Amino acid sequence: MKKSPSLLAALIPVIFLITALSVNVIGVFGDDALSGSNQFVLLLAAAVAGVVGITQGFEWKTIIQGVEHSIGSTSGAIIILLCIGALSGSWMISGIVPGMIYYGLLLLNPEAFLPATAIICALVSLATGSSWGTTATVGIALVGIGKALGISEAIVAGAVISGAYFGDKISPLSDTTNLAPTMAGTDLFTHIKYMLYTTIPSFTIALIVFVIIGLNMEVSGQVNNLQPLLHELSSIFNITPWIFVVPLTVVVLIIKKVPAIPALLAGALLGILAAFVFQYDLLTQMNGGALTWNSTYALLMNALTVDVAFEATNPVLSELLSSGGMAGMMSTIWLIICAMTFGGVMEACGFLSTISNSLLHLAKGTASLVATTMGTCVFVNFTAADQYLAIVIPGRMYADAFKKQGLAPENLSRTLEDSGTVTSVLIPWNTCGAYQSGILGVDTLAYLPYAVFNFISPIMTLVFAIFNIKIRRLIGHESEGVPA
Repeated sequence: MKKSPSLLAALIPVIFLITALSVNVIGVFGDDALSGSNQFVLLLAAAVAGVVGITQGFEWKTIIQGVEHSIGSTSGAIIILLCIGALSGSWMISGIVPGMIYYGLLLLNPEAFLPATAIICALVSLATGSSWGTTATVGIALVGIGKALGISEAIVAGAVISGAYFGDKISPLSDTTNLAPTMAGTDLFTHIKYMLYTTIPSFTIALIVFVIIGLNMEVSGQVNNLQPLLHELSSIFNITPWIFVVPLTVVVLIIKKVPAIPALLAGALLGILAAFVFQYDLLTQMNGGALTWNSTYALLMNALTVDVAFEATNPVLSELLSSGGMAGMMSTIWLIICAMTFGGVMEACGFLSTISNSLLHLAKGTASLVATTMGTCVFVNFTAADQYLAIVIPGRMYADAFKKQGLAPENLSRTLEDSGTVTSVLIPWNTCGAYQSGILGVDTLAYLPYAVFNFISPIMTLVFAIFNIKIRRLIGHESEGVPA
């Protein structure tokens, strides 16, 4: 008979996972751990969780159903990844990504590049409500521009992610921004307004850090001589501002609340159309001088699904002008499936609830309750590998605790976003961390130190709780200075 799992039982698979991942990443593989070994460790941890679950009275059928539900919940994300892979290939062969790099090199100064990157991504994400869509479009281009300017890809990726998650976090179009107040029991615009108190200072600190990095970093000598780079780009592709009609169309579709999958698929197909309109001579050259049906079809399908690359005399440019298409997304998809397998077993066996309920006993005051909620969000992101669960599970668990302490629900919704949404991208096997790493081509642990907004946000929330700043009460809402 199934029984409530003990805390010790619930912690066994977590301890195993942390130990195995530490050996994997720190002891043996380093940055290469995501190439396959971490995926197998996640499956082993799922097996350990399953064995422990069976000893606690859970049936194999229940465990497998939990895994199926967990993986099934990521089906949309997996299809989005495949669409983005196709989009990146079509936008490469159509000249869209090369055009973004070309104009970015003309307009962006190295010293101001990092804060400008964060602001651009923040505006796009705010308008679209999608951090994923932002990094898949302007984010990819900005990483390429930064690399051409001689700036570390990890630093640029950190600026891209900081901006993308700032915009996503306060956009009324964002799914997580709508989910958090729903779970906490408040309304959307109260949530956004109350979240600005911690979000704006966090983003301001991030911008200051990027300004300081920009003023002090050393860039390669090629920054002083970009003309050869620009000339080679324009000699390979037909560079024209009209090419940006395609990405603007995708942004408009997202703003109009067209679902991500059809919007991205439309972007990929429009990219292929743009290749015929703007890169006809390039396609002819790549087909050996004649555009036959079979060769053209094969060329475009390879760009969408397998790879497309253009040789340049500059090795940095050659690396920028390549895309893995849909196949390039498979390692990320592989990681997500393995992570959600582990998360599914942990959820099905009640291990996440047991650990979270144990943490709840630590919450004796406002600051400790906020800290406990934050810790739970990060823990769920770490174990269940999904930002939505990191909002839903703690939101469901701590709603009554916040009410009992006389705290308005917007305190909870803000904490869920400040610690659940933004930290998901800092964990390599989380769906968000795996996605952003795959899209930007930068290891999660490499960009983590530079995703300043993402790790400052939970700290800012905790500081506000400790010093009782903007902690709204259920009784006497105006008395925000009541001691915690």
